[in-house]
Amino acid sequence: MNGKLKTLAALLAGASIGALATWQMARHQAAPALSAQPAAAPVKAERRVLYWYDPMVPQQHFAKPGKSPFMDMDLVAKYGDAGETDENVVRIDPRIVENLGVRSARAVTGHLARRVDSVGYVAADQNRIEVVQARASGYVEKLLVRAENDPVRRDQLLAEVYSPDLLAAQEEYQLAIQRDDAEWRAAARERLVLLGVPEGRIHDLEKGGKPTRRIAYFSPVDGVATEIGVAEGSAVSQGMPMFRLTNLGSVWVQAKVPEEQAAWVQPGRPVDLSFTAWPGQTWQGKVAYLDPELDSATRTLAVRINLANPGLRLRPGMYAKVSLHGDAGKEAVLVPTESVIATGKRNIVILAEGDGRFRPVLVKAGAEDNGRTEILEGVNAGDEVVVSGQFLIESEANLKGALARLAPPDAGGSAK
Repeated sequence: MNGKLKTLAALLAGASIGALATWQMARHQAAPALSAQPAAAPVKAERRVLYWYDPMVPQQHFAKPGKSPFMDMDLVAKYGDAGETDENVVRIDPRIVENLGVRSARAVTGHLARRVDSVGYVAADQNRIEVVQARASGYVEKLLVRAENDPVRRDQLLAEVYSPDLLAAQEEYQLAIQRDDAEWRAAARERLVLLGVPEGRIHDLEKGGKPTRRIAYFSPVDGVATEIGVAEGSAVSQGMPMFRLTNLGSVWVQAKVPEEQAAWVQPGRPVDLSFTAWPGQTWQGKVAYLDPELDSATRTLAVRINLANPGLRLRPGMYAKVSLHGDAGKEAVLVPTESVIATGKRNIVILAEGDGRFRPVLVKAGAEDNGRTEILEGVNAGDEVVVSGQFLIESEANLKGALARLAPPDAGGSAK
């Protein structure tokens, strides 16, 4: 009996130990499940600080936080866009871009018409100016053209001048004829020619005509008397200018070309002209002359165009609109002129890269005509350039410091 009790006790003890071991194992296996916590939300990536700045002086950047040297306030951190590794890219919410009406256009390749639009004025053709001078000393006894700018005709009598020297020269010539002195006669005749005596009058003297006391002065051209240097009764001396006559059958139009466009204009290039006095009419001419010296005050080059003036419709002093046509130039990348931001020292274009991403680039701008500008370096054909709202993007780029990091096109700058 005692043996059976001992055996039963041993079995109960073994079962208890097994149950306890089983319970301990189950407890350890269940413990992780019981202590498990809900999964934590993913931690957002820390935003990268580009620099610190004073909002009142945003163009000044600082490498560390601290107090502003300008205002009694803490510096503010400027963060980079999440996931954006290019510091020169400005990202703007596409909704804001749409609300602001930011527009872009594609850069294309083509030829820019090199045309210079300027203003000019009509001037007398200096190659058609004649000066009538007194051939001998004397007095104006008869003046037939008295007012400046009066019209004159070729061979029209302008004035008659009493000249004792002329009277003496005629008498001397007739005396040389009477003495039959060939050398004296030739010298006396030459003197009459120098005094302006017409050949017909000399023939009259040879036939015994009476010497005259006046020298007659005639107009050598059709035109106007732009200057009159004598009055009736006034004394004149040999070589004194009496009349300045201008033939207006041909006139000059003088214009100014800016220094940066002077290379486009060459002699012989066509010119279109219009005049306020004759609306709706156009004259065609050619560049006849370029001034060899640049005007240092206005930084312009003088250009002259010769124009025929039938009917004397063009008068000196009239204003003219001048369009000078240069050559077609070389093929280049063309963008709308409004897309180029000129800051005085450099030119900037904002490239639109899509999805609210914009990149400011330095460009080398060339000629401009009819709303288009040549881009010599900095933009490639096919690039999208911002043509409206770019000043907002430029301000954001300046705040971000992208503009300060721009490299010139010829120093490694890229359009992309």
